[in-house]
Amino acid sequence: MVKLNTAEELADIYETEYYTDAITGGQDKRMYLYYQLINSLKQADSVDIVVSFLMESGVRMLLGELDNALKRGAKIRILTGNYLGITQPSALYLIKHRLGEQVDLRFYNEKKRSFHPKSYMFHYKEYSTIYIGSSNISRSALTSGIEWNYRFSSKTDTQNYEKFYNTFVDLFENHSVVIDDDELKRYSKNWHRPAVSKDLDRYDLQDNETSNDIVLFEPRGVQIEALCSLENTRAEGARRALVQAATGVGKTYLAAFDSKKYERVLFVAHREEILKQAAESFKNVRDSDDYGFFDGESKCTDKSVIFASVATLGRNEYLNNKYFASDYFNYIVIDEFHHAINDQYQRIVNYFNPQFLLGLTATPERMDGRNIYEICDYNVPYEISLKEAINKGMLVPFHYYGIFDDTDYSKLHIVRGRYDEKELNETYIGNVHRYELIYKYYCKYGSRQALGFCCSKEHAREMAREFSSRGIPSVAVFSDASGEYTEKRNVAIQKLKNGEIRVIFSVDMFNEGVDITSVDMVMFLRPTESPIVFLQQLGRGLRKCRGKEFLNVLDFIGNYEKAGRVRFLLEGKSSTHGEVYHPSDILLFPDDCLVDFDMKLIDLFAKMDRKHLKLRDQVINEYFRVKEFLGKRPSRLDLFTYMDDNIYETAIRHSKDNPFKKYLEFLNDIGELNQIEEEFYKGIGREFISLLENTNMSKVYKMPVLMAFYNNSNVLMEVSEKQLLSSWKEFFSTGTNWKDLDKNMTLQKYKDISDKDHLKKILAMPVHFLLESGKGFFVRNDEMVLGLREELRPLIDNPVMTQQMKDVIDYRTMDYYQRRYRERQNE
Repeated sequence: MVKLNTAEELADIYETEYYTDAITGGQDKRMYLYYQLINSLKQADSVDIVVSFLMESGVRMLLGELDNALKRGAKIRILTGNYLGITQPSALYLIKHRLGEQVDLRFYNEKKRSFHPKSYMFHYKEYSTIYIGSSNISRSALTSGIEWNYRFSSKTDTQNYEKFYNTFVDLFENHSVVIDDDELKRYSKNWHRPAVSKDLDRYDLQDNETSNDIVLFEPRGVQIEALCSLENTRAEGARRALVQAATGVGKTYLAAFDSKKYERVLFVAHREEILKQAAESFKNVRDSDDYGFFDGESKCTDKSVIFASVATLGRNEYLNNKYFASDYFNYIVIDEFHHAINDQYQRIVNYFNPQFLLGLTATPERMDGRNIYEICDYNVPYEISLKEAINKGMLVPFHYYGIFDDTDYSKLHIVRGRYDEKELNETYIGNVHRYELIYKYYCKYGSRQALGFCCSKEHAREMAREFSSRGIPSVAVFSDASGEYTEKRNVAIQKLKNGEIRVIFSVDMFNEGVDITSVDMVMFLRPTESPIVFLQQLGRGLRKCRGKEFLNVLDFIGNYEKAGRVRFLLEGKSSTHGEVYHPSDILLFPDDCLVDFDMKLIDLFAKMDRKHLKLRDQVINEYFRVKEFLGKRPSRLDLFTYMDDNIYETAIRHSKDNPFKKYLEFLNDIGELNQIEEEFYKGIGREFISLLENTNMSKVYKMPVLMAFYNNSNVLMEVSEKQLLSSWKEFFSTGTNWKDLDKNMTLQKYKDISDKDHLKKILAMPVHFLLESGKGFFVRNDEMVLGLREELRPLIDNPVMTQQMKDVIDYRTMDYYQRRYRERQNE
């Protein structure tokens, strides 16, 4: 949200008596540089700006008139600095987002000389004017800040004007780097909010508060970056995208801004609170009451924006033309997208055919082991992790205290990857020693508004009772809450904000969609089992709020399984990927964050690290855990999707213990094949499936060829040129898959490729290499383009062959896209 003057106010403010050559800032608006610049912009034929830094607040003020100048044909050049990171990436993205490539935007690029000029040059038909002084581009510097600037023209002082102008031209042409998309992406990725920005932001905020300007809702910070990325991915032909952004950076507003130009929008979420908050955000952005709800109480179908409950809209009775045609919505938003693997979400996603579908999540990795990327064609145009969001100043830093809890978890049972709730209750409830430990640390660090995350309803109610009895008014919040020391969520939140209570103890009720920005402490009072839930709950307290400088985090840690994982989560990683943690590596944490583990915990983690099972045993244990979770034998794709990420990453790096390289052999070794599969395993079919599992896939070219043979479960002995071409084009025309054809491929280049050239590549690349390295399973003669060797003919109708081919192709496709996604993350 920002404040800007209307055009009418600007016209009234700028009168001839405001004209001055000496500009000093301060409270007198006649001394604002802003109004002088606006007037000059209205008339100039070209504009040159050189400033040591750009800030979003200042760029936003000038954007409208810069745009007008471009529309009437003016040329604009801007040279700025990147030293110490004072120039905000969002300011640069804002220029790119609103003005495109029409502005020649560059960084000063000479490391050995400082760069502090501030000058604005306006060129007219017969002369030029120059403002030179102390104002960079920030709201404060252009308005009420004490900034001295002086204006003169090329007519009144030709010699000095030429000296300044020629120096600018030399710097711009010979000592700069163009800020193209790649340069801007690099700058943003490495940008940390500098300490001086806090002062600059404070001045801008003070200037906003003393202004009588009208309130407008505009994208801010990383939202601007994300909007540019979404525009770019649509220009590349993408129809689906996933944006991953840490809790607190404004994903709902981002969706509202991005969908603003679309006529009919559907917003889908699983909680009523999320829908209500989203409706308010969209109303603010669209400045319209043309919206309605589709949920248990209302079935609105005639508004421009519909906010739908997944539990209602996801039912078959509503997914038909009676309510909405499949192409009714131009734009669909799926909030908390990590839930989108559920059946009701899937029905919604599969039924509708929008121009664009946007998934939003703060938790990109596997939710309870489930993979979500394939639903958006592995297209993730923008992401910002928790660590990056703190580094960029979008969230407050945390002060994390890992507190040793001597509760013994070694005899508790784990069911489907989680500790048994009944056993946890028996361990926690009535444990006076543990109550005292939690209470004493709460008092040590102090809090006005805290959240405590518990393992069960009984645990939450007991914690509220214990704290209240110790003089800390508290309540428990959970679904269907009733009885003493409990409260409904909305009532509890209001009481917390009002100071009537000090702590809310909850059970999975504050993971998503509920904002209490003033929370200054979170307490983890149960084992950290899911990295997703941990990051969600941590994020509940990281939102910025006036007067809150950091969040206190109290984590009570015992000898439970995966206890050491929290070390890596605090570094912004969702999994360890085999990395080694050392207690002294403090630079790995986000800026201004404190991480303090009890010395007993450091010893405990070291002991647990040494006790790991052999990798093969871990893989087998994971297999049976997933099997129990699913209630059926997992396929390769199931195991890939639900397997613990750390074990998966380690397994695929160790060929000997990688079940995906020899899945039938793995199943045979652990006695998981049925009789028909055992017969298949003993014959040539196993060798063929093994080839598909292990054939080189550094590029994805072989995949559409294998898909052509699989032929939607009707396996073929041979494929024609026409079949190969059809499968190839269907694959590469999906989403942004065309990028995988060539390193320098563009959408237009892809569209221009003829069928003849496609076929030439198919024959020269995947067909050639399958013949060369296919162990004789792929053959070719004068009558066929590509076929399978004759010994496989008795197997093509075998259901085991069909199922195994499909599973290998599905798994290898997903594995390829995950690897591609991670490679692009590291570019």
